[in-house]
Amino acid sequence: MFGHEKGAFTGALQRHQGRFELAHSGTIFLDEIGELPAETQVALLRVLQERQFERVGGTRVIPTDVRIIAATNRDLSAAIAAGAFRTDLFYRLNVFPIRVPRLRERKGDIPMLVEYFARRYAEKAGKQISKIDKNTLKLCQSYHWPGNIRELQNIVERSVILCAGDTFWIDEAWLSSQNARLPESSGPLTKTLKSYEKELIEAALAESNGKVAGPNGAAAKLGIPRSTLDLKIKQLNIEKHTTR
Repeated sequence: MFGHEKGAFTGALQRHQGRFELAHSGTIFLDEIGELPAETQVALLRVLQERQFERVGGTRVIPTDVRIIAATNRDLSAAIAAGAFRTDLFYRLNVFPIRVPRLRERKGDIPMLVEYFARRYAEKAGKQISKIDKNTLKLCQSYHWPGNIRELQNIVERSVILCAGDTFWIDEAWLSSQNARLPESSGPLTKTLKSYEKELIEAALAESNGKVAGPNGAAAKLGIPRSTLDLKIKQLNIEKHTTR
């Protein structure tokens, strides 16, 4: 985010401008802000407070004037309580909060989203899909979509690949199998969440043949940055080439 000077570390063959320097007098979007490591949180807090920073390996202070838009799917209040996120950084960022409802909280949007994704993937696959099965729409609106928009997108893409005619449909068994993946609450919440998270990551790795990055990689399927997925793979002791 802050760039580096030439020779700041092995492989730094030339000066590199960071995101804050490039976004001067503009806007910068920080996705998955809840995943920032502690040292990066400190650096970000300084930029927000002092509106200046130094490149890695540099001594010159660089002023910056940017508007920051940050997003996260984590409960930052819980992260603060657990000591994983700084309270002062949270209040610096929490100027104009906007909560985006989960997909199951806006079921009226689902038919429009299904139609959009079906048309998009049909064009990509060179197929002609002119109508959507009514039972499929009812099924989509009754499902709770734990993976939100990313899960809907992936299910629609799979359906388009398998559609042989001009009618789009989704096999009910696919959503039932998604439900079956949810673990029973047989232990502490943290342990249960980690178990479920590990299952999701292993499933995504299996679908992508162990590939993490790229448009067809596990990170894209899960809707998270590659760096975040690499960290979680290490934390949960997951084999990247796990197959099912």
